[in-house]
Amino acid sequence: MIGLGTYAYFWQHSDRAPQPLSLIGAFEDTRAQGIDLFQICDFAPLEQMSDAELRNAASAARNLGLTIELGTKGIAPEHLSRFLTLAEIFDAHLVRSMLHAPDSYPSLLEAETWLRSGIRDYESANVTLALETYEQVPTLDLIGVIERVGSDRLGICLDPANVTAQLEQPRTCVEQTATLTKNVHVKDFAFTRQPGWVGFTYSGAQMGTGLHDYAHLLATVRPRERGINEIVEHWLPWQDDPATTIRTEREWTRATLDYLRSTL
Repeated sequence: MIGLGTYAYFWQHSDRAPQPLSLIGAFEDTRAQGIDLFQICDFAPLEQMSDAELRNAASAARNLGLTIELGTKGIAPEHLSRFLTLAEIFDAHLVRSMLHAPDSYPSLLEAETWLRSGIRDYESANVTLALETYEQVPTLDLIGVIERVGSDRLGICLDPANVTAQLEQPRTCVEQTATLTKNVHVKDFAFTRQPGWVGFTYSGAQMGTGLHDYAHLLATVRPRERGINEIVEHWLPWQDDPATTIRTEREWTRATLDYLRSTL
């Protein structure tokens, strides 16, 4: 299933937008684009919402016919437990996370211990925990932790754009993680020369114009055959002013949805 996530609305949610889009506003916009899956990922206000606000947002999603996934950072047992509670409120069956949180950097051994502790409750609740590929943890290290924990409810959220900063090849990351992948983040990426030709900037690109060989990912991971959801997000740099940035963000979303639909 193709979905949108909060990173596809990064600037629209931002306080740099003239009228920041609410979470329910993003739900409504997602449905208006013919999409019925939304991933609330690294959305800071989520953890500050009252129980009533959470129930209201979950009710809005259900009324719109949206399936919800959640996303956070960190695997401390109490944090995983909190997001399992949130998953129950939103009827979510997938939580994406990362080994590290802004204030928590467990060793691989500690991460494995925490995951062994937390994953049993996820298994009982029929919720999958998908750990994202990213530059702070080499892909093979992440795979090793997941394989040693050994749960069908623990796997990979595949984002091959991230691992380039670890000097890993995105195609290699796709091939290494294919069998463990439970969720895919969809965005294109590219290098551009800095002004004066001194160095490069690595950032997002409109889908189909950058370096991401998405056809290779589809052929290798086979997400549609395996029921793995593909979540649209962007790495869009600020475009000098709010109107241009938000217009570009929406154009990138439409282009990515068109691209993905063309591959169905």
